[in-house]
Amino acid sequence: MKINMEEFDKVEVRTGTIKSARPNKRSKNAAYVLEIDFGPEIGVKKSSAQITEVYKAEDLIGKQVVACINLIPIYIGSVKSEVRILGTESEQGIVLLVPEFDVKDGDNIS
Repeated sequence: MKINMEEFDKVEVRTGTIKSARPNKRSKNAAYVLEIDFGPEIGVKKSSAQITEVYKAEDLIGKQVVACINLIPIYIGSVKSEVRILGTESEQGIVLLVPEFDVKDGDNIS
C-alpha cells in the first residue's frame, strides 16, 4: 500500500532513551516492557517489544532508540504499549534502529 506525503507527515517518529527493561510475562510471544524517556515535552512512555532474541534486558538500559510515538496505544498482555520502537526484521531477530551519535531525547526524525 502506498501513502502520500500528507499521510506520511502524520507519523511522528522521535528519539528516546531506554530507562528500564523487564520481561513482559503476559505477552504471548517473548517480549520486554520498556520505559523510554522522550524528553520533557513528551515524557516517559511504555512499549512492549519482541526483541529478546537479540538483546538482554540489562543491555538495553541507556540505549537510544527510534520510535513512532503517535499511534493509538494497544495492550500486549497487561501492558499498555504507548509507542512502537523501530527495528529491522533480520535473520538474527529484530535489530533496533538507533542514532549513530548521541542525540537529545525527543528529537524529531525527519
